[in-house]
Amino acid sequence: MTPLSRTVLTALALLTSLTIRIPAQADPTRAEPAPTPPAHAGSASGRAGPHHPGPTAGRPRIGCAASLPYVSGQGGYAAYRIPAVVTTRHGTVLAFAEGRREGTGDTGDIDVVLRRSADGGCTWGPLTVVAAGHGDTRGNPAPVVDPRTGAVVLVTCGNSGSVTEGQIMRGEVTAARGRRVYVQRSRDDGLHFTHPEDITAQVSRPGWRWYATGPGHALALTRGPHPGRLIVPANHSAAPPAGSSDTGRESKYYAGHALYSDDGGCTWHLGFVNTHYDGVTHANETSAAQLPDGRVYFSARNQNGGAHGHRIDGYSADAGVTLHRPYAVQTTLDDVPVVQGSVLQLDPKGSPLLFSAPSVPTARRAMAIWASEDFGHTFTKLRTLSDRPAAYSDLVQLGHDTVGVLYETGAAHAYDTLEFRRLTLPWNTLGTT
Repeated sequence: MTPLSRTVLTALALLTSLTIRIPAQADPTRAEPAPTPPAHAGSASGRAGPHHPGPTAGRPRIGCAASLPYVSGQGGYAAYRIPAVVTTRHGTVLAFAEGRREGTGDTGDIDVVLRRSADGGCTWGPLTVVAAGHGDTRGNPAPVVDPRTGAVVLVTCGNSGSVTEGQIMRGEVTAARGRRVYVQRSRDDGLHFTHPEDITAQVSRPGWRWYATGPGHALALTRGPHPGRLIVPANHSAAPPAGSSDTGRESKYYAGHALYSDDGGCTWHLGFVNTHYDGVTHANETSAAQLPDGRVYFSARNQNGGAHGHRIDGYSADAGVTLHRPYAVQTTLDDVPVVQGSVLQLDPKGSPLLFSAPSVPTARRAMAIWASEDFGHTFTKLRTLSDRPAAYSDLVQLGHDTVGVLYETGAAHAYDTLEFRRLTLPWNTLGTT
């Protein structure tokens, strides 16, 4: 590590050591609610909900460090989970989540919801429903901004609200009630989205049962032979082989894959499929980043695999079509529990690869940021953001010198709120070579 790089990592560690305490049931930055519009307004999903003509106006507040775009029990939902965040071409921050009407559980009446911010995540416009469950489950948001057109492309999953992941993995439900994959697009900075289009036939294989996109932001390639390609990291479960006494619910049937589009999300293709159902590495919820050398780095949750460690990773040198090796354990992230995490390659070239996740191996708490300066081979923990309960997270670059992290946290429970934390550092000191 160069002296300059060591200086920058030290500066970021000092920055992230600041803990911003926000009461779990109060949102000091919450915008005034807008009048309730007629059904269908502001959403292509068909569920009535608040509509806002644009994000909260105004310049960023001096000293804005954190805000609460989602507070469980407010806005008509018992809980908000599964954060995903992107910044549009116009600088609007789009914070997606699952709005769960019946509680924190993964099954039931769940919508994909959105709040928008025009001031870097300091204040937020009212909630909009992007994909309504209408009693079913819609979730696993994986948004990405098409670098060629500026359109926001959102890939999600869904299933019947009356079935569970276990039932789907055991093959006890029909295809129509099981997992489906959808795509939507917004061409007006996230104000409106098209109706969900079912793309399951394009991105799944016979025999797959469970299916999950992301969750967290997807990836748009900006260099190499496929600039503009959209890549969504994903995972699935497979059916047991014929004659096996397994049910398919066993964790060893989880595996990773990727889906990609070269036409802005109009058509989709399967990329790599990690078919090593070996009982050692069980690829689950996955995040991806394009490294400065053009390769794609995939970081996945190891769901009860036999290998020591809860994070596994892989690399693709052909824009997500194949992995150069099966997923392997990332030993420098041993502090991370079994949970989703997020990766983000910072710009400009020469900046580090960031990773966010809780930092207590046996519990979902103490959200932290790690950095890698060797293309994801090793990570250095910078500092925890808070010692409070914490779970899922997603990273976004807000500007040349500012990063945001949207994460699940609360004073008593990890699912009390989704907090948006802003971290600022002069990334230009890392160099631009």
